[in-house]
Amino acid sequence: MRKQADVAFSMPGGEACGQSPGRPVDLVHLARQTMGDRDLEREVLGLFVQQALSVRDEIAAADAKRRLFLAHGLKGAARGIGAFAVADCAAEIERDPQDGRAVRRLGGLIDSVRDFVAAISR
Repeated sequence: MRKQADVAFSMPGGEACGQSPGRPVDLVHLARQTMGDRDLEREVLGLFVQQALSVRDEIAAADAKRRLFLAHGLKGAARGIGAFAVADCAAEIERDPQDGRAVRRLGGLIDSVRDFVAAISR
């Protein structure tokens, strides 16, 4: 049996999905990824926020190789849950790991996702 958290991340599909404007997380995409399971949505969002905050705290001081690694992992996870702005910014960092503006923007986008998840979890 597959672990619940593996379900959403094993079927990312975010590359071809339209984005919901105005929200840091596309909840329609997330619901598709979790097959409408609200408990799984909460679990996956919590795991993503933990991962994203860890990346945010490490990426600015990381060397180029580590930045590529962090950005790539975050990009896939972000697409999996529907945090497409985070995924797009991580892709920019993958293309140019020396882009300090993208790294700073990524921190703000991650904070937006964290705040959004906190707001919908109340």
